Amino acid sequence: MKTLSDFDFRGKRTFVRVDINSPFDEKTGKIEKSPRVSAHAKTLRELADKGARVIVLAHQGRKGDADCVSLKAHAGYLEKEIGKPVLFINDVCGERAKKAINGLREGEILLLENVRFLEDEKEITSLLPLCDVFVMDGFSVSHRAQASVVGFSSKPAFAGRVMQEEMEALGKVKHPSHPCVFILGGAKPEDSLAMMGHWLKEGKMDYALCGGVLGSMFLLASGTSIGAGEKYLKEKGYTALLPKAKELLVKYNKKIQMPIDVAYAEKGKRKECPAGKLPASASIGDIGKKTLAEWKGILKNARTVVINGPVGIYEEKSFEAGTREILKAIAASTSFSLAGGGHTISAIDKFGIGKAKISYISTAGKALIAFLSGEKLPGVEML
Repeated sequence: MKTLSDFDFRGKRTFVRVDINSPFDEKTGKIEKSPRVSAHAKTLRELADKGARVIVLAHQGRKGDADCVSLKAHAGYLEKEIGKPVLFINDVCGERAKKAINGLREGEILLLENVRFLEDEKEITSLLPLCDVFVMDGFSVSHRAQASVVGFSSKPAFAGRVMQEEMEALGKVKHPSHPCVFILGGAKPEDSLAMMGHWLKEGKMDYALCGGVLGSMFLLASGTSIGAGEKYLKEKGYTALLPKAKELLVKYNKKIQMPIDVAYAEKGKRKECPAGKLPASASIGDIGKKTLAEWKGILKNARTVVINGPVGIYEEKSFEAGTREILKAIAASTSFSLAGGGHTISAIDKFGIGKAKISYISTAGKALIAFLSGEKLPGVEML
């Protein structure tokens, strides 16, 4: 795919799709700056420095939700990060927006209003005649075939720096050095199962270290008791995924690593026991010391590591050890490492893991899951 290095943007009306969707505090009604703002600011600054007339397309929240608000605050955050003025117009593709676009000078940046304000996002294609070139910088929205993502595909299209960095990192994962190890945890086992199924079938995954809800599911699928965790899986509807888990266990038993010991709470204190010996009233909160030691040994020899989701309830001090020590082991490794998922990134911050020691930290969310599950992403396919 072509990047910002492959075109002369001077004087061109350059439409840029970014993802600056940010946390929203319902109590105060204020937007908190997302880390993505800083990342996309680099692309926008470079285009402005190249003399482009920069028109920024972005969204905030989902239509009908409380966080679907104006992008005016985002303009202020972008301006501080870019170090250049960012014009804002509270219109997406109406006459005021068109007038503002036509009035842009070389090196100026204009942020249009939230595309989710449109009744139908296809309305945004009315701006096509004003677009000279399109830059797709939002890998995190590239799994959506929406007009702000693929509606400008008839124009020359280039990858922004965020998109470029993400694809270069994912390229190293897609063609991994071996051993290739995935650490999969968190509370969304359906995502992890989709990734595992694809990577195991392709023969690219040497080990899947399964913690969190996924670990509990594989233990149950193997006939191991998980105490009160079984009730939780039923309540969440995750038992419907058990046939898939059992199928993977039959086919790839040696590659799927489940906890051999687990941690649980007893009278407010952390206790550990072998997997299968969990008290009926207890739930798994973390991996145990033996599991941690075994998994650290696997990670020590890995050449490619992907982590998506914590291996325990890392928010609770009693159950933070597994996730903390796994992240430390990854940081200490010489392997190429990719970390993804909101809780993974939160854990990296919480435990003070040097981000420079992780080869790449993705903020792409669902797009990352889709890519690692073998799905084609419309925004990537366009490029």
